[in-house]
Amino acid sequence: MTDPVGRARVLADAEARGLEVEFVERPAAGSLEEAAALLGIDPRGIVKTLVVRRHTPSDAPNEYLFALIPGDRQISWSKLRAIVGVNKLSLPTAELALEATGYERGTITPLGSSSAWPVYVDAVIAGSRVALGAGEPGFSAFLDADALISAYDATVADISA
Repeated sequence: MTDPVGRARVLADAEARGLEVEFVERPAAGSLEEAAALLGIDPRGIVKTLVVRRHTPSDAPNEYLFALIPGDRQISWSKLRAIVGVNKLSLPTAELALEATGYERGTITPLGSSSAWPVYVDAVIAGSRVALGAGEPGFSAFLDADALISAYDATVADISA
């Protein structure tokens, strides 16, 4: 038997964590605003899942984390560095992100990721229903942000600008 992929992998992990996920098909969009309009939500409701590399001393392996940021905001590197407690963070290449999560950029979600990393959620997301990557192109995964935060024991903080 093969392991699930794409939405099936997202759904399997969500169910294992007791999360309810709704998948919504969405045609390709040219911008965040267009994607939000196609989904009938505010751009803030689309949450970007960023794979972030935490740089460690040269003798230690680099570690990663997930940062969830509202679609209408940008990651604040200084705020995230302060919360994480490191001097340097960066985004890995698309190839490394795919290798580490099993998902292509634009479809990445902590749900079902090949790697279990700490999750950091921007505080403005709490208390809302959000759309995340669904593990495959052409879909969005809607779920309750507070349930996601609880399921991952995520750190909630002001990490965007």
